[in-house]
Amino acid sequence: MAGAGLAFGTTAVSAASGKKRFLIDLREVDRSAVSADTEIIHDLADIDVLVAAGDPDEVGGPAATAPDVEIAPHDDEWDGDDGPAVERDDDDAETPGVPDRRTLQWDKHAQELAEEVHETTRGAGSRVAVIDTGVYADHPDLDEVVNEELSRNFTGDGGGFFASGASDHGTHVAGITAGTNDYDGERGGILGTAPKTDLLALRVFAAGEEGAATGDILAAIVYAAETDCDAANLSLGIPATDGNRSPELVAIQKLYGRAASYANEQGTVVVNSAGNSAVDLDPKGTIGVPTEADGVFSVAATGPIGYIWDDGFDDEIEAEEALESENLRKPTTQPAKYTTYGGSVVDVSAAGGNFDPDAQDEANDGDADSPKWFYDLVLSTVYSEENGEVSPDYGFKAGTSMAAPQVTGAVALVRSLRPEMSVAAVEDLLRDTARDIGEPDYRGDGHLDLTALVDAAGGEDEDDDDDGDDDDGDDEDGDD
Repeated sequence: MAGAGLAFGTTAVSAASGKKRFLIDLREVDRSAVSADTEIIHDLADIDVLVAAGDPDEVGGPAATAPDVEIAPHDDEWDGDDGPAVERDDDDAETPGVPDRRTLQWDKHAQELAEEVHETTRGAGSRVAVIDTGVYADHPDLDEVVNEELSRNFTGDGGGFFASGASDHGTHVAGITAGTNDYDGERGGILGTAPKTDLLALRVFAAGEEGAATGDILAAIVYAAETDCDAANLSLGIPATDGNRSPELVAIQKLYGRAASYANEQGTVVVNSAGNSAVDLDPKGTIGVPTEADGVFSVAATGPIGYIWDDGFDDEIEAEEALESENLRKPTTQPAKYTTYGGSVVDVSAAGGNFDPDAQDEANDGDADSPKWFYDLVLSTVYSEENGEVSPDYGFKAGTSMAAPQVTGAVALVRSLRPEMSVAAVEDLLRDTARDIGEPDYRGDGHLDLTALVDAAGGEDEDDDDDGDDDDGDDEDGDD
């Protein structure tokens, strides 16, 4: 969701009640002091927070409450934060000469995912949560991984964990983490980092709404921890701002930190996209929520320029050749134009997609000779809707929202090999095995390296031994 904005304390529970949502910090006020007229939406006793509706002035002093800040996408005031800075449908399904979808997954080929990593583990025995807009579980590349029994809707809009009116952002994120490449169409499907993980879809964006309430997100983080998730993916956030001018955000950041720290204690790594504002988070006073909160693992985005589309590529080119440095204007580890950064905040970088504005301007989607600039974005699962009918589809997006699930999938791989490993140890392993290629402001400790990561985790995922190669699509793709 490009362009996240925020609205302080204006989230209505219902039009009829007229009540406004807010957060109560039970470390600042006793539960008994909460008025009987106050409606409790989420009772998060494990982190001493109540998500409530009513009159905050009736509950203790100013320190006892905080507005239920809403993350609102597509705000013209901001150039991205919590989702795709750029996106495009994959509408070339029937176009002759278009590469199959696995070839277009530069993000996976750069990591030698099918060729190397999945020889060790595909994530069996792990569990992750995607806290987002919901996930279309009937997509052929997702229907084997989404745990429908444990997936939840935290919005109170009356729907399930999937709602077509809540955008396909969460479905795209889920595919990056856990796509199974089970679609048997002509161009095949897509492969996620951990296609054998168990995925919980935790919806925090209501259908037809452009925002997710902080209280619902906190509740989803706590739930992910309580359902033994190895990682919780948060591809959302509030644009970086001046904390000195936004005391409300400072209060909210504290509660995000409390929820993430609780999740860490239960064994859950909380992975967050750094943001798409192209802002440096290092200067004193600048605050990025929740990416700077305690207990949050922050991911910046990188991506190539010129993957396959630039100057005279053979239609039959394989991914390995296309990724060679002489065939790219910029490598896959190039910091994305939009990524928020900061050496003291970012833990690692990962593939989120990039784009060439000039090629984008030059392109004419109806012209076969136009540059396919969108091949530099990340291809994953989405859905389309026509006349009320929802059907599986594929699409390109770019953003730190796409980088975070690369790391969430990486956590699933580690925990499939080392289920007993602590959160601190998993995070250290991610940092220690990351490729050190300079520019720490944009990469933290380095760029995600899945081969080094699973090698360092060690062992072999015996649950995957008899799974064969079908999940990786090796019999479909010439490039594997």
